[in-house]
Amino acid sequence: MLTPQYIAPARFDDPAAAMACVRTIYDNSIAHLREHLHRFVTGDTPNARVRACYPFVRFHTDSVARADSRLSYGFVSGPGTFETTLTRPDLFANYYEEQFRLLLANHEGNAGLQLEIGTSSQPIPVHFSFAEHYHIEGDLSLERRRLLRDLFDLPDLSAMDDGIANGIYDIVPGQAQPLALFTAPRVDYSLQRLRHYTGTAPEHFQNFVMFTNYQFYIDEFVRLGHEMMNRAPDAATPTDDDGYIAFVEPGNVIHRRVGNGADDPGTPPPRLPQMPAYHLIRADGSGITMVNIGVGPANAKTITDHIAVLRPHVWLMLGHCAGLRTTQQLGDYVLAHAYVREDHVLDEDVPLWVPIPPLAEVQVALEDAVAEVTQLTGYELKRIMRTGTVASTDNRNWELLPHRTPERRFSQSRAIALDMESATIAANGFRFRVPYGTLLCVSDKPLHGEIKLPGMANHFYRARVDQHLRIGIAALETLRRQGVDRLHSRKLRSFAEVAFQ
Repeated sequence: MLTPQYIAPARFDDPAAAMACVRTIYDNSIAHLREHLHRFVTGDTPNARVRACYPFVRFHTDSVARADSRLSYGFVSGPGTFETTLTRPDLFANYYEEQFRLLLANHEGNAGLQLEIGTSSQPIPVHFSFAEHYHIEGDLSLERRRLLRDLFDLPDLSAMDDGIANGIYDIVPGQAQPLALFTAPRVDYSLQRLRHYTGTAPEHFQNFVMFTNYQFYIDEFVRLGHEMMNRAPDAATPTDDDGYIAFVEPGNVIHRRVGNGADDPGTPPPRLPQMPAYHLIRADGSGITMVNIGVGPANAKTITDHIAVLRPHVWLMLGHCAGLRTTQQLGDYVLAHAYVREDHVLDEDVPLWVPIPPLAEVQVALEDAVAEVTQLTGYELKRIMRTGTVASTDNRNWELLPHRTPERRFSQSRAIALDMESATIAANGFRFRVPYGTLLCVSDKPLHGEIKLPGMANHFYRARVDQHLRIGIAALETLRRQGVDRLHSRKLRSFAEVAFQ
């Protein structure tokens, strides 16, 4: 077995020093894999299997002392040994170091507690060691591709399941308990998928995320992004907009703010990826990412499965819906406080009997943003926005079901709006402990004879998209200013929650 130079496990009470050790182990492992892979591609066959493993962090406590009950993360729930594998310190260094700091700080009453950093027994799949834009399949013959499997570790799906997040992870006696929701291979898998689905590198993703189901919103977001980048910050009276330093589009096309250096043209894709992502960048990662997930709950689950490994602070759904009440008008807003989950894509991961609660901080931020942008208050605000239950379905043609079955079910559930994605995004937020919220805009009323027609729809979209988007941005700005400590909620903790946020 060809392995990188061995680094003995070490103990740390300094988060920065612990992170430096993680980086050393990971960088050595990746350099080892890349060196031997390069030799293999150029025709040199290793004389033994090539393997390198992820770094791990381990934390042990014998204390049953109760952590601060106000915390939503950053501590272990009781005595024992807790461990997780780590990856991509170039991307997650700040996140990991903060989790290390919280663990040590929240258990500081236990004398002698330290973090142990070492090399795990979990191999790094060779595909996850590739540099950006590095592809080998076209350079290898069929025989060499087959030999690759014998000499290097390939992705192992058994190491990537979501048992920890789903609460079904079986702890084997004598083994360490999980310290994070995701193992390193699961994180690496999602990072690869994000590139594929969104057309942008994971490092561009920001901590505040918006999803939409219409390209109209993306077009407006792109317009706003370019407008911001072409305007120099106002040093005298800075605004929230002035904190954005770059705007990134698919193909990693980077438009930098005036005065922040030259743009990076990237490589614009010949066609848009399946779920293109766009990023308003802040230097500390607290900017806004917007993704057009398209139509349907399958896309909504797919993209949130992968963005979740980046541990965003919140995600919101902004999109269009069918209004179900006679009192609603086209263009009215719907603030979801409950969901009827008939999307079915998460039934096994989050059973239907699991409630998906509204999160007060997100609800208030969205309502305040509607008032701020529309300049309406009191009864006038209530006239254009309703708070209530949103039903999500996987049947786009639900209107064609016989015997008025949908209408009866919607009435029983007290639903006020219907779409295909909101319940999925909220349920996956609950599942992955990512704060979530939904603000929809009524674009048709099929139960009342107001269906979408091309001319009417285009007029409606042009009239409402700008306002709706600005409401979403204003809500995220409010949540950012309030601080993430208020945003992350104990409501999303399970009985024996992992320590990492």
